Amino acid sequence: MIPYHSDNAVIELRRLHRSFGKTRAVNDVSFSVPRGTVFGYIGPNGAGKTTSMRILATLELPTLGDAYVDGFSVVNDPDHVRRRLGFMPDAFGTYPSVNCHEYIDFYARAYGLAGRQRHQRVRWVMDFTRLDGIAEKPIRGLSKGMKQRLCLGRALVHDPAVLILDEPAAGLDPRARIELRRMIRALAEDGKTVLVSSHILTELAEMCDRVGIIEQGRLLATGSVDEIQRQQRTHREFVVRVIDHRDTAVQMLESNDHVSHLIVDGELVRFQYEGDVTHQATLLASLIAAGVSVAEFSSHARSLEDVFMQVTEGLVQ
Repeated sequence: MIPYHSDNAVIELRRLHRSFGKTRAVNDVSFSVPRGTVFGYIGPNGAGKTTSMRILATLELPTLGDAYVDGFSVVNDPDHVRRRLGFMPDAFGTYPSVNCHEYIDFYARAYGLAGRQRHQRVRWVMDFTRLDGIAEKPIRGLSKGMKQRLCLGRALVHDPAVLILDEPAAGLDPRARIELRRMIRALAEDGKTVLVSSHILTELAEMCDRVGIIEQGRLLATGSVDEIQRQQRTHREFVVRVIDHRDTAVQMLESNDHVSHLIVDGELVRFQYEGDVTHQATLLASLIAAGVSVAEFSSHARSLEDVFMQVTEGLVQ
């Protein structure tokens, strides 16, 4: 079977639909993820994230459309897809009577690894996930963080090109989340393509190269956080501290076409500004030239959480 390739895309959804009765869990979703990219998939509960991921993992069939993993169709070539993909679901089954090493080794055998190759992959997975120190520990005695490492190890044991991680940081303590984030970035730097969903948007903002925002089954925006901000005409928020001639500053700002949502709070003047850095420099220079005593002139781009709240409406289905 010859794989289908679209530029450098390793994950590609093409007009994907999935319906359950009258509910359209995934409604005409299309996006692609290049090799070596960490793609954050975010949306409210019931938005269609898990359904999309299950389709990519060949656990669900689309109603319409198709998805490709490393060039192979999830509809026509599911066996080829499974060899190239590692799936980490939000909940997974374990066997309480086996230990960590036995668990990983079992899945290595299930993927057809044998002999020296199997031993090398199991050893690498145990080392990468830092489970080697507890290799003989029964699974029933593992913490939530260690169980998540074990599930990630299971997804990695056959050396897939693509990883699909559904809420991998759910229930983890701060240290475990940081360590998981570092592992995901290391995998991307090694050339693996990662699609990860999470409700912890600050985590995604720090680890992801690109994000996709989905609600009620529809993809609302995709790209880097900066790109989505530009798509949504998201302005930067500015704070100016004025210690003299405040009224002059307010009049100048109110007459500026790039300024909106101006609020005066004592010495502080807050507003949203859509101009680029050249316009920002010109604005500051004009305030100073008009005799305004500016003690502070600062801005910050809106976070992924801000963008998420702007793009979505909190709708469920």
